[in-house]
Amino acid sequence: MNLLGSHVSLPVVYVVLLCQPRFEVSENRIRYDRQLTPNVNPAPSLSIMTPTNAEQLTESTPDSTTESTTESKTAVPETSPETLPDRDQFQISPLVRITLLGLYISLTIPLPFLAQLTSAPVPAWALAIGLVFGLVILIGVLSERVTVDTEGIAVGYPAWVSGWRSGWSLAWSEITALKPRTTGQGGLVYYFVSKARDRAYLLPMRVVGFARLVRYVEAKTAIDTRDVKPLAQPWMYLILLGCTLVLLAFDSWTIVTALSLGTI
Repeated sequence: MNLLGSHVSLPVVYVVLLCQPRFEVSENRIRYDRQLTPNVNPAPSLSIMTPTNAEQLTESTPDSTTESTTESKTAVPETSPETLPDRDQFQISPLVRITLLGLYISLTIPLPFLAQLTSAPVPAWALAIGLVFGLVILIGVLSERVTVDTEGIAVGYPAWVSGWRSGWSLAWSEITALKPRTTGQGGLVYYFVSKARDRAYLLPMRVVGFARLVRYVEAKTAIDTRDVKPLAQPWMYLILLGCTLVLLAFDSWTIVTALSLGTI
């Protein structure tokens, strides 16, 4: 009996001895792994979205679509097309008038003095009166006015000029085309062609605001005017004005010198 008991207890003790080191090793491994593993925050818990929470989230978070739409409207403002007044008036450019008047005076002012110096058959006083009369005519021609309204386009002059120089008027509905013509100096002028085709009407090209006048023509007649340009650029008149001033200075010096020497 004791022998059987000893035989039975020996396997039990053997099993216990075998299991004890493994348990200790496994426990030590667990401790070692815990030391090496960094602390990791636990995963956040999922919360269930309730209708109340959804309303709060909607009120606290602005709508990104609405903001982007508002920003785009602010960044790119709407531009309205240019509106032309129902009635407008254009006059000859002051640069053109001053240049042409100065050129006329610089070319003609020495003539009476030359007539007296050379004992010309035409008296100097008669020549002076004629030159003044020509100056008045030039001033009248340069007083041209262009009027546009909802009915048509008209070219006119002041009352003191209309007696000897008449203008013209043409309804927008009568205009069928705008034809270019080449001048003797190589420039381009444009003429209105009417339905009656009885005559051609010259488009005024030396007025202030010529680009606005062309926009009127395009808006009222539906004629493409993208290629219509002024007959002469401002810098051309500036060069001519500079030459005119030089000529006037030379004329003044010549006249003063002649008077001082008593030759006139």
